[in-house]
Amino acid sequence: MVFRSRIVGCGHYLPQRVVTNADLEKIIDTSDEWIRKRTGIQARHIAAEGELTSDLARSAAQEALKNAGRKAEDLDLIVLATSTPDETFPATATRVQAQLGMTSGAAFDVQAVCSGFVYALSVADNFVKAGAARKVLVIGAETYSRILDWQDRGTCVLFGDGAGAVVLEAEEGSGANSDRGILSTHIFSDGRHHDALYVDGGPSSTQSTGHLRMQGQEVFRHAVNNMAQAIDVALEANDMTPGDVDWLVPHQANSRIIEAMARKLNLPMDQVIMTVQKHANTSSASIPLALYEGVNDGRIKEGQVTLMEAMGGGFTWGSAIARL
Repeated sequence: MVFRSRIVGCGHYLPQRVVTNADLEKIIDTSDEWIRKRTGIQARHIAAEGELTSDLARSAAQEALKNAGRKAEDLDLIVLATSTPDETFPATATRVQAQLGMTSGAAFDVQAVCSGFVYALSVADNFVKAGAARKVLVIGAETYSRILDWQDRGTCVLFGDGAGAVVLEAEEGSGANSDRGILSTHIFSDGRHHDALYVDGGPSSTQSTGHLRMQGQEVFRHAVNNMAQAIDVALEANDMTPGDVDWLVPHQANSRIIEAMARKLNLPMDQVIMTVQKHANTSSASIPLALYEGVNDGRIKEGQVTLMEAMGGGFTWGSAIARL
């Protein structure tokens, strides 16, 4: 018998304020048609003044715990993926830990930008496999509105704020792919591409937060290639073919990239969970937000194979396959 991480509950949180493309037309030189054609984005949620990444994360975590039928005191570990922490330190995860009333175990952040949730899921899954944790809360939470240059029309239209969370629980099984749970995770990085997507600030360099900077075409080209590689590795590791995948739950950066990944798997778009049109790119929160939507509305059913994949600044990228 082996331990496997099973997803037993999902949660989400989106700030109340919604900013549409029409709203952005009033403050920068852009248009609804331009944004939709290139990205598929129609709107994004923006955190309220004083609403922190930890606040978004806590709300998503509370819903995930409720849906899992678990309490914060049941948890052994919190792994929070974010590139917009409340503070330089301590870890935003520890603030969430305190807000939830969890007084034992451990909590820490993972920073892999848009790949953050896949990285955090990989870390949590390996804790479970090693027998070091039995119940883990994995969160992706971001307030990207705080690091955007709202005069840069090439980037500020692309991102939004939000949080998603899952509760993992150790479950004994045979180790076969027919067992429910996370079947495998795969993470990669290549630091040579720093200048294609980064924030031009930080405590060690400028002592300021800085703004997001991106070479859009370069990121697009690498995203398609790297995520295709991550998909191939995941399928091969589980002796699966694209036909074995029931659902693709991709990072929600751009509708064209999502459609390219669907074609890679020969999946019709009605087997792809896409939320980018409503949420824009929420970085590490995008996969758990999409997963929540698919589970909550009944599209993703128990026993179905779900493939998750992402790429972010660094570059980082990765994939995970789970039988829900």
